[in-house]
Amino acid sequence: MWLFLAFLAVPLIEIALFIQIGGFIGLWPTLLIVVLTAVLGTWLVRAQGRLAMGELRQSFSELNDPSEPLAHGAMILVSGALLLTPGFFTDTVGFALLAPPIRRAVFQWAKKRVNVQRFEMGSGPGAAPRTPGARPGVNSGPSEGGRREDTVIDGEFIDLSDDKKANHPGSGWTRH
Repeated sequence: MWLFLAFLAVPLIEIALFIQIGGFIGLWPTLLIVVLTAVLGTWLVRAQGRLAMGELRQSFSELNDPSEPLAHGAMILVSGALLLTPGFFTDTVGFALLAPPIRRAVFQWAKKRVNVQRFEMGSGPGAAPRTPGARPGVNSGPSEGGRREDTVIDGEFIDLSDDKKANHPGSGWTRH
């Protein structure tokens, strides 16, 4: 329901602001402000996006929790969309999300309301073995010798012997 209200309220707020500001400063200055905020916002989004990507890379390289840099990147992306949307209200919210202290406050607010049930890093080769019994019916890791004893791979195969001949001259990239 709140999403419906947002989709209803934001355009109404934008129309009211356009009428008020356009009536106060005129049509062409109003349009110039809208275009300038889009250009300035694009430049700021690119700069802030580079910083956020650097923080994300650093958190990955240091094996730190990447949730805050990811959230900052998502907020920068949302701010870019808001800044490219014509309007004074969306521009105000977009510029606010470009400020790192505002993003940190939004992240802390969201962090208090999100409850992570389970988090697991890595599941491929070289990942830390799971504790036995973590998932029913699955061995927790490799047995001695590096092979999983309970892993069965079922499949079918067709024997392609060399006595088959190609029915075309070939492209030169394969041997026949």
